Amino acid sequence: MLSYQVETFGRPLARVLRDTPQPQGTEVLLQVGSCGVCHSDLHMQDGYFDLGEGNKIDMTRPMRPPRTLGHEIAGTVVALGPGVKASDGVRVGDKRVVYPWIGCGQCSTCVRGEEHLCGAPQVIGCNRDGGFASHVVAPHPRVLLEYEPLREEEACTLACSGLTAYSALKKIGRPAAGDAVLVIGAGGVGLSGIRLARHVLGVAPVVAEIDRGKWDVALAAGAASCFDPGEDGAARNLFKSSGGGVAAAVDFVGAATTFAFGFNALRKGGRLVCVGLFGGSTPVMPTLVSMKAISIVGSYVGSLAELRELLALARAGQLPAMPVATRPLDEASQALDDLRSGKVKGRAVLRP
Repeated sequence: MLSYQVETFGRPLARVLRDTPQPQGTEVLLQVGSCGVCHSDLHMQDGYFDLGEGNKIDMTRPMRPPRTLGHEIAGTVVALGPGVKASDGVRVGDKRVVYPWIGCGQCSTCVRGEEHLCGAPQVIGCNRDGGFASHVVAPHPRVLLEYEPLREEEACTLACSGLTAYSALKKIGRPAAGDAVLVIGAGGVGLSGIRLARHVLGVAPVVAEIDRGKWDVALAAGAASCFDPGEDGAARNLFKSSGGGVAAAVDFVGAATTFAFGFNALRKGGRLVCVGLFGGSTPVMPTLVSMKAISIVGSYVGSLAELRELLALARAGQLPAMPVATRPLDEASQALDDLRSGKVKGRAVLRP
């Protein structure tokens, strides 16, 4: 099989040829048809997540190179381990999306259906080899979900960018009539949030995006309007147009500046959902949190149950199409470089 792996952190991916693995136990082998390129892949290529002020989350130990990146995976089942039963509902030839956020399966977090928050994760594309490859091994049929009649290159993106946005929006709750919702960032995940907002929240969000080249795709995805949060008077104009602040803000960037902008944009009783992992740090004033009764909520990817819900919506044709640019697997390193430099609109998807 062919794969593109992190062998040395901070360096381009290595092209590796090795034997195609044979599934063991309950494992399922898939031939990868499409694999999305995610901003998290950049952090894992670098070997850390930036926490600001010189602090980092070190990824060099949990990843244990060589490691194949890629966690937005859709493909075709080509082999079953001897422990897979007919009742598991997966056969050779089936087309499936892979749920990658796998936990230990034993702790209380996993038992309550939140394995994406497990303290001993087995995430595909991080702790296990991922989809920047011709083949990938899934540990169990339960993480393989049907996606047809969706296009494969769009279906794969639902496993991360779509799921992350969906879970974040659900944490807002249904806004009241007239409430304004702010989405910060119109990159891959932010764009998923924009296109999901009308269905999940019942409102068209206002979008803060410094790259005006992304405004057209944001408006096409369902944004009510777009503005540059870096412009003079942007915060004041938003506060005025929203009648004293937004009811909720979802930060799909997660930088110090975007977190602060979202926090300051909230009205009394507002909620900030922080999703992005760009990095940095910013002060939070406890007095304002109390006096304005603000909620700050973190949101990290989403559960297997939420991916099932999202796929049901998408398969029923209820979501606008996601702009997807496909490119061959051999361009994996270049795709990461393009994402890092801000050249990608929508989602880049590798096709072996």
